[in-house]
Amino acid sequence: MLKFLLWCLLLVFCWPLALLALVLYPLVWLLLLPFRIVGIAVGGVLELVSAIIFLPARLLRAI
Repeated sequence: MLKFLLWCLLLVFCWPLALLALVLYPLVWLLLLPFRIVGIAVGGVLELVSAIIFLPARLLRAI
């Protein structure tokens, strides 16, 4: 909602820039999508490695 209100404010003050932002926003989102997917994958791998490293300690604590 805040992004929309800021865009409306930009539309009032500088409409060509607001229309350019409206066109470029989906393109930038598509360009950044692979980096988000890689970030999710790397985060998952790091969580898995962390779980494997801490598994012996959790097992000893459970005894």
